[in-house]
Amino acid sequence: MTEQNTEAKLKSLLKLERIQLWNPPYTEDDNQPGLQHLQELAERYAPLLRLPVVVVGGALESIRGQAVKRGKGNKTFRETSVATLELLLPRENKKDPKKKTYLETRLDVPLQQVADRISEDFGLKHIKLILNGRTLRLDQCLDEQGVKNHSKVMVLKVNDAEQLNKEEEEKKNQSESLQRTQKGFQILSERDGSEDPETMPFLEIADQKGNPLKIPQEEKKALILAMGFHEKGRSLMKRRLYDAALCHLLQADQNFSQCGSALLSSVDNYAVLQLDIVWCYQALEALSCLEDGRSRLQRAEDGFLRCYGEQQQRLLMIKGTSGREEVLFLRLHLLQALLCYLEGDDVQARQLLSKVESLFGRLCPTSEDMAQLMSLGFSEREARLGLRACHGDLQQAEVHISNRRQERQELMQRERQKRRTRVEAITTLTEFGFSRRDAARALHCTDGDMDKAYAILLDSSQTTIIPEESVSPEKVEQLLYLGFERDSAEEALRLTGGEVQSATQLLLDNQGVLSPPSASPTSEDTSTSSMSSTSAGASEAGGGEAHIHKEVGRRRAVCKMQPPGAHQKSAICSSPCSAGKNPGTLRPRE
Repeated sequence: MTEQNTEAKLKSLLKLERIQLWNPPYTEDDNQPGLQHLQELAERYAPLLRLPVVVVGGALESIRGQAVKRGKGNKTFRETSVATLELLLPRENKKDPKKKTYLETRLDVPLQQVADRISEDFGLKHIKLILNGRTLRLDQCLDEQGVKNHSKVMVLKVNDAEQLNKEEEEKKNQSESLQRTQKGFQILSERDGSEDPETMPFLEIADQKGNPLKIPQEEKKALILAMGFHEKGRSLMKRRLYDAALCHLLQADQNFSQCGSALLSSVDNYAVLQLDIVWCYQALEALSCLEDGRSRLQRAEDGFLRCYGEQQQRLLMIKGTSGREEVLFLRLHLLQALLCYLEGDDVQARQLLSKVESLFGRLCPTSEDMAQLMSLGFSEREARLGLRACHGDLQQAEVHISNRRQERQELMQRERQKRRTRVEAITTLTEFGFSRRDAARALHCTDGDMDKAYAILLDSSQTTIIPEESVSPEKVEQLLYLGFERDSAEEALRLTGGEVQSATQLLLDNQGVLSPPSASPTSEDTSTSSMSSTSAGASEAGGGEAHIHKEVGRRRAVCKMQPPGAHQKSAICSSPCSAGKNPGTLRPRE
């Protein structure tokens, strides 16, 4: 890291004086160094950098060597179309940590061919290749995925059984984990809660009071997948499995990009994800990907300032405290300081480290205060977060933790009551002769209104419910012209047998929102979703209720997992109530 800092400073000086080390007199005709001229340059720069001449001379030769190699690579690429790629290998697979690793290959070959060469040359069985924060696909050619001459490609291991220290994961590699997480949350994201909660688990996005939020179905699916991968990645980070964590976090980043800009600008989850990705970069010693790291940290900072306010005034107005969110700024400034140091900007790095030191002093509770709160029956986590939220005030922290416990209990009780009411309503409608599936879907369309659900079921029994693929496009266009959404319009026409007038009235009765039907469950779906709720971290606590609290903003979203035949489990997360409203939070805090 020190070498990178020195080289960055020297490159600035060389650029300022327009000195090209790859040209004479610093490089001779046979590409050998011009020792005398390099020595003179080192003696001139050493006092400016306050470093020994031998250190500056070594850094100049390193810069010169890289420039000469780059020039050779450019010539080779022009003449033979063979590109030179810089590989960022895992720490333990580097033959010489101080030397860079290169690979020569054509760019019109499938990535699988390059991956096989890397695996063979460096003894890696299963790998993923990352370019600028994107996972490259093995079935596509390099040039089709933006790989160019001199691109920096990160190599991640996705199978290292020796590091998986838990018995249940001994036979599972990270690639299988990624696929399992993808499939589990994909199934759950496609369920809209219209099925019987007694038999079908589903995820629901709600505000902090348990009121469901209306989010377009496609955006909701992307949001649930992004949340799932992010949570899985964070759990892997806590176990210091940064290779696997980065794979999941990059997948979350891809799914978040499918959410609307209004959603991403209203919550801080996307900003936290950027922070977590760069944190993995530094843990994997891959901060040489400066461009991607810098842009991600800028997105993180912009997101925090947008959600919290320039002086965190929105947090203070809504929550009365900003202690827990200041941890995010500590991590942000620490990573920014590290990048500034690698770029040779020592002044900016010192300023950022000063902010880090100040925040750390405020946020690190003393062992005595922790012990005192824990003696009152609070957990270590509750004590730590309470002291942070109250800036070390013991009495306020005790009140804060107690209030938080009470809020969680009240929320759990409301959720249980809501589920009981839903089941009772389904049972009541089935007593009138309707099927449980139709009753559940009707209640879902009417937000639990028994009278409206009964009216829909009664109308449906008198009209033929047509298949979704048979809905007339012309009739859909008529409803779209009236201002309704396409999914809601198609569902209304399907439920009313294609009658535009009845469909219009149904939409008006439901404020223009009708969720599309979820796919009929299969035995495979049911078993897979049950498995995924455990593997993806949605129900890590086993039986009973598991609550992961994440709040920042006037309203808070709850991603509620409702498994069959068990108490509902919930993970509180962030989602905007509507575009431009106050922020929420989708993630767990520490």
